[in-house]
Amino acid sequence: MHVARASSCHLRLADMSQQMSFKELMKVLGLGAVALVLGVEWLNWLMRRLRDSRGPLKEVLFFPSPQVCVEHLFIRHKHFPCACPLPHGVETSFSRLLVHLLSARMSLDLCVFSFSHMELSRAILLLHKWGVVVRVVTDRDYMTITGSQIGALRKAGICVRHEMSSAVHMHHKFALVDGRKLITGSLNWTLTAVQSNKENVMVTEEPELMGPYQQEFQKLWEANDPANHKPQCTNEQLNIKTCKDG
Repeated sequence: MHVARASSCHLRLADMSQQMSFKELMKVLGLGAVALVLGVEWLNWLMRRLRDSRGPLKEVLFFPSPQVCVEHLFIRHKHFPCACPLPHGVETSFSRLLVHLLSARMSLDLCVFSFSHMELSRAILLLHKWGVVVRVVTDRDYMTITGSQIGALRKAGICVRHEMSSAVHMHHKFALVDGRKLITGSLNWTLTAVQSNKENVMVTEEPELMGPYQQEFQKLWEANDPANHKPQCTNEQLNIKTCKDG
């Protein structure tokens, strides 16, 4: 009888010990989780402070840019190195431009006069595939020249508007990344401009500079909305219409 009670007491004590151990384990895990969250928050705070101490992004890129392989910027998880004959692992003005463009996560507003560069087109199409909202304003005449990539963007479902007036050219060359980064300069998005011309591009996150460019893009976007423009009839079409009405 006493032996049975002793055994029962031992079992209860063992159960209590196991419960205590489990509670202690959960407490340790809980404290560990809290420490992890606090550590991540502290790291984010530190990174923000370091960013703020450097000030907003300011970078200037000059062209022409030498030809190098940029495949790694498009396929980040590729296991095998690219076999193309171009130099690899070299940073250039063009590769930096691609890095800034591909940093978009939410939106990209692009205002460009001439757009025929295949790799830049590939970058825009990739952003669209990732779910980034892309809007493009371009020139009326240059959107249809040989080699223009505007048709490929439209075919992919990207919203494109062109300057509706035939009397002026939409000659801007700037991009707004996520509403926080401005890319602007003399560079047209053509192979000749990238590889042969003396060009410049400025990249900045200065809010004072971003604001006016955002306003200009929105003004152009609304002004060139096809819904606000009635189709223009030629004299011949007007005469036919008049005859039919009569």
